[in-house]
Amino acid sequence: MTMKLVVLDGKALNPGDLSWDGFRALGKLTVFDRTTVDEVPQRAGEAEVVLTNKTVLNRETIRKLTHLQYIGVLATGHNVVNVAAAAKRGIVVTNVPAYATDAVAEHVFAFLFEETRRISFHAHTVRKGRWCDSPDFCYWLHPLTELAGRTLGIVGFGHTGQAVARRAAAFGMPVLCHTRTPPAAAPAGVRFCDLDTLFRESDIVSLHCPLTPETDKLVNAARLALLKRSAYFINTARGGLVDDQALADALNAGRLAGAMLDVLTDEPPLPEQPLLRARNCQITPHQAWATREARTRLLNVALDNLKAFLAKNPQNVVPNPEAHLAP
Repeated sequence: MTMKLVVLDGKALNPGDLSWDGFRALGKLTVFDRTTVDEVPQRAGEAEVVLTNKTVLNRETIRKLTHLQYIGVLATGHNVVNVAAAAKRGIVVTNVPAYATDAVAEHVFAFLFEETRRISFHAHTVRKGRWCDSPDFCYWLHPLTELAGRTLGIVGFGHTGQAVARRAAAFGMPVLCHTRTPPAAAPAGVRFCDLDTLFRESDIVSLHCPLTPETDKLVNAARLALLKRSAYFINTARGGLVDDQALADALNAGRLAGAMLDVLTDEPPLPEQPLLRARNCQITPHQAWATREARTRLLNVALDNLKAFLAKNPQNVVPNPEAHLAP
């Protein structure tokens, strides 16, 4: 009997520039651009394989998917799936780690160059005729600053944090890092420290840690108060790491130079999200991961994960968080 595969929300990963043909070769594939939680049972009720990015598969939904054998998360984070409920049914859950490391690290520096050199702003003034009317051969309407010598504080030292640190070293930036499990030997140019020291001493703070109950609103009013008034704050990790109102208040009061965010607590944000109107706050729509190269890697690894499962040798399996609990 032909295996049924359903992609619940394929639009963000593949808006049409990639191919699902590798999955189509494995069975009868149905791809939906988007799927609500309520639509999942009807759309995937007969599927043995379900692939999801942001569509939630909770305990009740998993219970209704009576044919389900495999859930492939089209992302690194897997909090959209109740992994424990899947494990009780014998359903394997996999994810795709580290596919967007370079993409996100580059986005951090795209933010930094935009902020320190104001390239798009000055390019816009040239197109409006400002240079043609200038009495001098050059001009700048905002202070221009260098990254070299500025201390970058990195919170989290996984794949992405390490990639950011390597790029910082290439630009001559000292690096402070706070991580739950620091390596035995620090890489050249990196000093590990506690979180408060990192916030006090850094010129730029960039988040690269997971969102857990322990890190929820890690960046709050008290921690923001430790930053230099000249400091910049970057978040390309998870929106829930930040107290949005506290950050907006700090920006509006001029207690830090600026913030650059690719993620927010609620996505898409509500119109009343305070950071949408905060001073000196640049926000991109959760796109740091979305280079064509990164999306291609994601799709390829997701396909390899499914093939490995079908060969009875699963890889990148998300562990059951309740496996250690007594029955």
